[in-house]
Amino acid sequence: MSPGGAIQGAGRYAPSPSGDLHLGNLRTAILAWALARRTGRAFRLRIEDLDRVRPGAAERQLEDLAAIGLDWDGPVVLQSEREAAHDAAIARLTDLGLVYECFCTRREILEAPSAPHAPPGAYPGTCRDLDDAARERGRARMRELRREPALRLRAEAHEWTVQDVFAGEVTAAVDDLVLRRGDGVVAYNLAVVVDDAAVGVDQVARADDLLTSAPRQAHLAHLLGLPEPVYAHVPLAVSPSGARLAKRDGAVTLRDRLERGETAADVVERIGASLGIPGCRSARDVLERWEPQTLPREPWIVDLPA
Repeated sequence: MSPGGAIQGAGRYAPSPSGDLHLGNLRTAILAWALARRTGRAFRLRIEDLDRVRPGAAERQLEDLAAIGLDWDGPVVLQSEREAAHDAAIARLTDLGLVYECFCTRREILEAPSAPHAPPGAYPGTCRDLDDAARERGRARMRELRREPALRLRAEAHEWTVQDVFAGEVTAAVDDLVLRRGDGVVAYNLAVVVDDAAVGVDQVARADDLLTSAPRQAHLAHLLGLPEPVYAHVPLAVSPSGARLAKRDGAVTLRDRLERGETAADVVERIGASLGIPGCRSARDVLERWEPQTLPREPWIVDLPA
């Protein structure tokens, strides 16, 4: 905190309203909240509702987060209401000469050979330097397919390095990521960078399946003149088979557990035990007892009674 006690910076949690939060989601939320609170940061909540929205899911998620003891600062932000800010960011990048139209289909991208430095599936830059005639042919093809060209970033680096609280220095490839999809929806990588910066988020705690996305997002923030956050990627929750935890794995949500006679405190106790701190009955207990350096590095295997 500052000498006057004012909160500096913020952490956040940003679920997609595609269904109820499972125990892995709740564990990540608690860790993000605890990391923010223990470092004197505000804690923001954003609903990432650009895709996969299930009616009522956002309201249920907020209820579940409150039930396990989380609180947050300021209003809950709906990503779908941030269109003007997303458009302004794309306009800024366009003014900098860092945006181009892409006419490739998903299949063409997957089948195209990648550059030697790029990971599998990275965009190979097919449409990056087309001449005027080729661009016109691409636009005509898009009209035939009844879609708009995607807008891509003209990245200025092949790789970027970020600092992660748990993984240390992380360097990963950067490609010409999509800024706006062909259906007109702004892409996740742009939205998350713009929306975090808008509310002062300088600490991004989330599941480690997004670790390799962090350098791409940090590079985009750099190009937009926005501060690059510190990252804190935490292990995923997985089923006993090792697959990422999902609804198909049984009674894995808070509401499932409540229906089976458990309480929200019981669920938090299960999460605390996964962190090596048994006996926690609320998020506040985790905040008071958890030491980040003790975070297990392996995935949390969730094996629940039916």
